[in-house]
Amino acid sequence: MKSFSKTEVRELLAAKLKRWSFDGIYITRNFKFKTFVNAFSFMTAVALEAEKMDHHPEWSNIYNSVTINLNTHDAHGITQKDFDLAQSIERLFESYTEI
Repeated sequence: MKSFSKTEVRELLAAKLKRWSFDGIYITRNFKFKTFVNAFSFMTAVALEAEKMDHHPEWSNIYNSVTINLNTHDAHGITQKDFDLAQSIERLFESYTEI
C-alpha cells in the first residue's frame, strides 16, 4: 500500500478529520471522557474495530484521556488504512460523548 505525501496527509486531515493532527510520523488525536471506565470502554470498542480492519493503533490511556497515534508501519507512513481507522474511531467516539 502506498503512503501519502506529507502534503496529502495534511490536506486529507483538513478535509476529513479536522480534530486530528500530523507530526510527520503519525496522525494523532487525544480523546477525553468523563471517567476512566468510559475511556477504557472506548478503547475496547476501538480494539474490536481495529481487529476487524487488521490495523492496530499505538495508544495510551491516562485516567479519562486516550491518545491514539496511527501510521502504517510496513508502508513507512500514513496510508488509506490510517484514515479509514481514524474515521471509524470518530464514529465510535460520537457514541461516547453522551455518556
